[in-house]
Amino acid sequence: MPWSSKPKLLSVGSFLPGEPIGNDRIEEMLGCIGGKASRTRRLILRRNGIRQRHYALDPETQQQTHTNARMTAEAVRVAARDAGLELSDVDTLVCGTSSPDVLMPNHALMVQAELGLSHCEVAATSGTCLSGLTALKYAAMAVASGQARHAVATGSEISSNVLRSANFPADDEAAEALERDPVMAFGQDFLRWMLSDGAGALWVSESAGAGLHLEIDWIEIVSFAGELEPCMYWGGQKRADGSLQGWRETSGLAESAQLGMFNLTQDVRLLGAEATRTTVAEALARVLERQPLRPDQVDWFLPHYSSEFFRDEVAGRLCEIEFEIPFERWFTNLSTKGNTGSASIYIMLDELFRSGRLKPGEKILCYVPESARFSVGYMLLTVAGGAG
Repeated sequence: MPWSSKPKLLSVGSFLPGEPIGNDRIEEMLGCIGGKASRTRRLILRRNGIRQRHYALDPETQQQTHTNARMTAEAVRVAARDAGLELSDVDTLVCGTSSPDVLMPNHALMVQAELGLSHCEVAATSGTCLSGLTALKYAAMAVASGQARHAVATGSEISSNVLRSANFPADDEAAEALERDPVMAFGQDFLRWMLSDGAGALWVSESAGAGLHLEIDWIEIVSFAGELEPCMYWGGQKRADGSLQGWRETSGLAESAQLGMFNLTQDVRLLGAEATRTTVAEALARVLERQPLRPDQVDWFLPHYSSEFFRDEVAGRLCEIEFEIPFERWFTNLSTKGNTGSASIYIMLDELFRSGRLKPGEKILCYVPESARFSVGYMLLTVAGGAG
């Protein structure tokens, strides 16, 4: 169903903690597991195309400098300032993340407290990369249905604190277990060089002034969790049959930690087999049945992917369904801002929105997959208004 009235994106805000960290400083910031330099770091960095990223870590002490809630609040403040609105105007706050500071209260409530907001509707969306877009869909539906005049959606991640070497097994027994299972070792080490920290916020309103803004044409979400086993997980371990054993199914926290359940892990073999097949070849084809769109109507394509390795794969899958978009219409800042998970699409939109390159009438297609259990979201935006 189309929106009865298209929600308007008035402004975008983002926050990236600390100074940019180049590839040569990652292990200095995160530390070496067991005092040994990673054997896979150079290979992974060479393929993922990320040249710099941001960590909410003190470079001297490796201690955390920001909470997820604080980073998110900073991004919201930027969006409010640029929209020319007050935080007290917010009717609905929706926050998505895969890395909340605490298990409860939920992340959105922690952000609300950080902002000092009162008397507004608050909701949190969980998941991995897609949680930021599901938060935006909730905010957009609240505005489109008339239940909110002003809604703020956020996506944010703080990955560095769980990627620090102190969180990985350094004792001989645990290290030997990882040596015996090199796929598991690579799956955990893989993510240390892929993920970083950041937050983004979008201000959604029922109306807009004459300035440059974006209209949300539609947001479509597709999940394949009923067909595929978990690919990226945190807080559990994978059984031989592909199911997950959760950390609460063990004898206690000590056993869970020893089994590596609190180390973020990716099944890289499954990722390579299914990532683009499901999220592009199958999902976009389904979306286009509901939301007719031709590739020549897309002026900007904003793909979120964890590595430049997937760039050509995504392009190939688009060709398979006869939806080829030339690379000159692609926009990504993965190389300079890193992979910030649910915040990535916000941080991309922020940079593009402020670039001065957008023209009224242009269409922006956003692609946000997540590998946790293979879900994906697509969003179509229209550039509206005059000069920003």
